[in-house]
Amino acid sequence: MLKVYCYSRCTTCQKALKWLEAKGIEHKVIDIKEDHPDEKTLRKYYKMSGLPLKRFFNTSGLQYRELELSKRLPDMSEDEQFQLLASDGMLVKRPLLVGKDFVLTGFKEAEWAEKLL
Repeated sequence: MLKVYCYSRCTTCQKALKWLEAKGIEHKVIDIKEDHPDEKTLRKYYKMSGLPLKRFFNTSGLQYRELELSKRLPDMSEDEQFQLLASDGMLVKRPLLVGKDFVLTGFKEAEWAEKLL
């Protein structure tokens, strides 16, 4: 079953969940703030995604801006970035869609349709 890491107050997450429900796609919602992926899980998702690690960061989030990550990330090692992502679910790009053999960050309807329909 698909896992969807979401934050309930995130409008993009709400839009993604409505889209899944409208398409009749079974999924399990996981609160990314309360039950965020640990470092080992994030490393697995990163490998599955084929995306650059930067795509896993919620670049529009409050913590991202407060920690000035746009300036700091380029100088951080991959290990440091994973540790940071694992420390706070609000730093992780959402929704985070996890399938059997793929991971998508954020909600782009066309991208989700390509993987799920």
